[in-house]
Amino acid sequence: MEAVQNLPAHQQQEFMKHLEQMQLKDSLTMYNNLVVRCFDGCVYSFRSKTLDKSETSCLENCAGRYIKMTQRVGLRFAEHQAMQQKKAADAAAAAGQM
Repeated sequence: MEAVQNLPAHQQQEFMKHLEQMQLKDSLTMYNNLVVRCFDGCVYSFRSKTLDKSETSCLENCAGRYIKMTQRVGLRFAEHQAMQQKKAADAAAAAGQM
C-alpha cells in the first residue's frame, strides 16, 4: 500500500474505487457459493412453499460452517502474507548489510 501513497490523488481514488469493486465482487461470489453449496446439499423436496425442519437445520449448519471456514482461510492467508513480508524485509536488511 506504500506504493499507492506515492501515486497522484486522482490515481489513488481510481485505485481505491477499483479495490472496493473487487471486494464487492468477492463478497458476492462468496455469498453465491454459500447459497449454491448449502441449497444443493440441504434442500431435497419442493412439495411445500416452506422448508421443513431438517432442511432448515441443515442450511443453518451449512452456512455456519461455510462462514467459519471462510474466516479461517482468510486468517491463515493473512498470516502467510505477514510471514512472506517479514522474510522479504529480513532478506532486504541482510542484503543491505553486505
